Amino acid sequence: MRTMRGLLAIAALSFPGCAFAAALEGQAEQQPINWVAIAMFVAFVGMTLWITKAAAARTRTASDFYTAGGGITGFQNGLAMAGDYMSAASFLGISAQIFNDGYDGLIYSTGFLVGWPILLFLMAERLRNLGRFTFADVASYRFAQPAVRSFAAVSTLLVVSFYLIAQMVGAGQLIKLLFGLPYAVAVVIVGGLMMLYVLFGGMRATTWVQIIKAVLLLGGASFMAVMVLAQTGFSLEALFARAVEVKTQAALAGGADATDAAAQGRSIMAPGNFIKDPVSAISFGLALMLGTAGLPHILMRFFTVPDAKEARKSVLWATGWIGYFYILTFIIGFGAIVLVGTDASYLDAKGVLRGGGNMAAIHLAHAIGGNAFLGFISAVAFATILAVVAGLTLSAASAVSHDLYATVIKKGEADSASELRVSRLTTLALGALAVLLGLVFEKQNVAFMVSLAFALAASGNFPVLILSLLWSGCTTKGAAWGGGIGLLTAFVLTLLSPAVWTSTFGFGVAPFPYSSAAIFSVPAGFIAIWLISRLDRSPRAAVDKAGYPAQRVRAETGIGAFAASDH
Repeated sequence: MRTMRGLLAIAALSFPGCAFAAALEGQAEQQPINWVAIAMFVAFVGMTLWITKAAAARTRTASDFYTAGGGITGFQNGLAMAGDYMSAASFLGISAQIFNDGYDGLIYSTGFLVGWPILLFLMAERLRNLGRFTFADVASYRFAQPAVRSFAAVSTLLVVSFYLIAQMVGAGQLIKLLFGLPYAVAVVIVGGLMMLYVLFGGMRATTWVQIIKAVLLLGGASFMAVMVLAQTGFSLEALFARAVEVKTQAALAGGADATDAAAQGRSIMAPGNFIKDPVSAISFGLALMLGTAGLPHILMRFFTVPDAKEARKSVLWATGWIGYFYILTFIIGFGAIVLVGTDASYLDAKGVLRGGGNMAAIHLAHAIGGNAFLGFISAVAFATILAVVAGLTLSAASAVSHDLYATVIKKGEADSASELRVSRLTTLALGALAVLLGLVFEKQNVAFMVSLAFALAASGNFPVLILSLLWSGCTTKGAAWGGGIGLLTAFVLTLLSPAVWTSTFGFGVAPFPYSSAAIFSVPAGFIAIWLISRLDRSPRAAVDKAGYPAQRVRAETGIGAFAASDH
């Protein structure tokens, strides 16, 4: 404890006047130090910083920084995509949602996964053949650049901001639980490390951090699932029966009569605990499914491979790894009900999970493997967050530097050095924004916060990409204004939803009653693009429509597509 007090003193000196300085020691006194976890954290951070140093030596051009020179193989990129996608929301949030609501948590796993066939069959090849650095390269291929790229940059920044919230909240709660540090300090640590990875290593470092993290996470989650099933004779039916029994006993302890308690116990095997009305259920699923194909940091990964064949291989590998992982999270969630929900050492005086509602999987790791496995899973969860945050930051920085600065402001005449400089300045600003958002949204479930980002991506990016790729009648005005209407509809309804209006801002009854805006905002985006394009009689509209045949030839054949760098 002397060591911890010394660290606290250093923190207080480093951040004089901060409100959390006085709270540090009280929090540290309550939480024993897990030295195994600390050692694994340090080992992982040291390894990834070494990777960043090595990548920095090979990051000399904008292509190196944004896409690793386009030299990543399909298998490597598939693992990196899976690493990007298996975020804190997937590991911590879904397992916590299943721990709380049972079967209903599957809506995340199903929704997150089924968007990948859309990417594979409709978009992967076309994206690689038409794009270079960002999805805006594809969306604006035959359109006037300033309008569409400005929309794409704004959309990217909004989606990334909501996605960042989940990662920062997950990281803050994790470090707070393990090290006894205040949440604010934990969030600052993550923000600082994120900026280091992106500032110096670019996409190459981010890719390898994601690959390593994906392998560790898949291995750790597999071990957890096997150990959970071993408790019930490798019978899923026995696992579910025990989970129902645990929930029933909890209801009895809470004062319910035998009939009501039995009903509450059985309810975890049926829908309705989390999403309670059909409109929200459909809207939620729509956001998760279509949002996958509109996430800027996932779309950016298609430009890191040499050609369209490797892009397709990337999606095939990613879909397999991600599908397997989501099966594991379902087992982990029910395992947490059985092993964590019945152990008072993992609960506070009110019967709530220590460390916050997102920590079910972390406590389960301790229940099945003690401090050593807790340290490993915690380090892996931390790696998960760092890797995803780095990917998000890189996509947002590229939107500002490549789409806004180089193409809109400099009209395509910016040199590589100045573009990289703007990207790195943007990274610093995004780091500060990520810390701020992590502090504001501390109490939210991380999986739910990611679903809000998916709703924005599904409503803005996805309609623009699909219609610009597949409809010859789409015009510049249709893409820019129609995509903006879809995005704005999703953003406003999200702010007015119970999750933000009531739970985060505390404003009382939310004006928009549903959990997700996608069922309204996605059609709004598609209809607005179609209607504005149909009504567009400008000379530019004729140019846009005439450019479709050439775009289709390049999208289908790859003739003229950007090749990988030599280094």
